[in-house]
Amino acid sequence: MSTTALVVIDLQNDFCTGPAVAARYRGDPAALDAVAGNAARAVAVARNRAVEVLFVRFHGDVEHQGPSWRRRDLVLGKSPKCLEGTWGAEFHRVRPLPGERVFTKQARFDAFLSDGFEEHLRRTGVEHLVFAGLYADVCVDTTARTAFQHGFHVSVLTDCTTSLHLPDDTVQRFMATVYGARLTTLADPDVWSAPVRHDQERQDRCRVPDTAARP
Repeated sequence: MSTTALVVIDLQNDFCTGPAVAARYRGDPAALDAVAGNAARAVAVARNRAVEVLFVRFHGDVEHQGPSWRRRDLVLGKSPKCLEGTWGAEFHRVRPLPGERVFTKQARFDAFLSDGFEEHLRRTGVEHLVFAGLYADVCVDTTARTAFQHGFHVSVLTDCTTSLHLPDDTVQRFMATVYGARLTTLADPDVWSAPVRHDQERQDRCRVPDTAARP
């Protein structure tokens, strides 16, 4: 069994297309569409290589929100997204196959706060998480940060994610520098679908920029 898993974060309609995206995403809609398409293709590649695909979705219903979340939405005028049972919460361009696991974040950024996510990783022996989906500077980064702190190797498919608030290269460099994330692309599955070996860890360390020494 592979020790690598592809984690597809929040590839849902309200984050990829439609009025919710038009109201908040300031980047190029065509670029966002390309990222979503690449993430869907990564799912197909992973399946063909017998790499487990884990789907993570977000439900933003008010009843799931904590007091701080509700206050933030009130102050900033944000509307709940991906309401359970609506079109906005449905997966975009992908559909889990029978037997593939889906983990739900109830008004949370971090997949590790969804029921059973880390338990599944430990039980199945996954050591290396490859991230695709949205958004790089919100839920992808938050989950990658916890993954690193819990001992998992992290890779990010840079053409399968994009940021909502910050420049993409800033977020990618941050994850590489602080979490040691391996940055790669959909086009290089021999790299990202493989386990992280100890000799690869040494090579990765040699490529980390000097700023990695900063805490």
